[in-house]
This record gives sequence, C-alpha cells and structure tokens, in this order.
Amino acid sequence: METGSARTEESVPGEPVWTGLPPGLLRMRRLLLVVWLGLLTIATGLLLALFAGPGWAAFALLPLALAAWGWPMLGRNWRSWRYAERADDLLISRGVLWREETVVPYGRMQLVEVTSGPLERHFGLASVQLHTAAAATDACIPGLDPAEAERLRDRLTELGEARSAGL
Repeated sequence: METGSARTEESVPGEPVWTGLPPGLLRMRRLLLVVWLGLLTIATGLLLALFAGPGWAAFALLPLALAAWGWPMLGRNWRSWRYAERADDLLISRGVLWREETVVPYGRMQLVEVTSGPLERHFGLASVQLHTAAAATDACIPGLDPAEAERLRDRLTELGEARSAGL
C-alpha cells in the first residue's frame, strides 16, 4: 500500500527537497477507474446478452481486464508526481515513461490559483494552478491537501511579488 506524501531528505547539498502528492489523489483516481469501468462492464454485458446472445456477453470482461491493468498504472503515475520549492523557482516533476520536469521562476508567475471541484472536495483535495507570462510554462500540481495548497499559493504569491518587484 502506498504511503502519504513524505518529504524526502536532502542527500546532497544543493539538491532540492522533493514533496510527493498525498494518497487521497490515488484513492480518488482508483475509485473513478473502478466505477466507470464497472459500469461499462455491466452495460456491455447486458447489451451483448440481449442483442448478441449469452456467449458474446463474455466480452464484457474486457473492461475488467483494463481495470486490472489500470490499477497499478495509476499507482506508478501517482508516485511520479512531485514538486520542490527552491530559492528562485518551483520544480514540478512527473511522468513514468516520458519524464517531464517544469521549472517555474517565481518572478515570472502572474497568477497562482487553488481550485477544487466537487469530487476533489469530497476527497479533501485541491489543485494549485500556476500561470506565467509564457503559456508554455503554466503548470499544475494536482491532488494536494487544501491547507498545503493554500500555503503553497500564499508562499508562491509572496515570492512572485518579491522577485517581480526588481524587474
């Protein structure tokens, strides 16, 4: 079972301290996987049994196979997400096969917002969306605890204002 978002200690001086995402995001995504693919399995089985015959209803097991494959894939994706606050910028790293690392300089941030839809609120999650002058460097950190999302928003806004004052 996965553990919560733990800060990793600095092993090498000058290396960033990475923070992972809380397990609530993984629980939410896995629940959505099971619900949607479970409904698809039932609907496919009923439709195939009614219109093609009971033998064809076995094809309804394909969404269950997809769920069995998707369950560990969601865990791998969740573990790949992390972020680190450095002196001059924020690092966001994600991806399993294709690793993507985004560097957002504090002085280039124009807007930092916290969003939380109904499903995210039910699971006690929020996302931090960063907007910069260049749309290509906009970034998002999903599935944070609301308190951490607000702390991060306030800190990034404060650092952004301090860094942009010198421009």
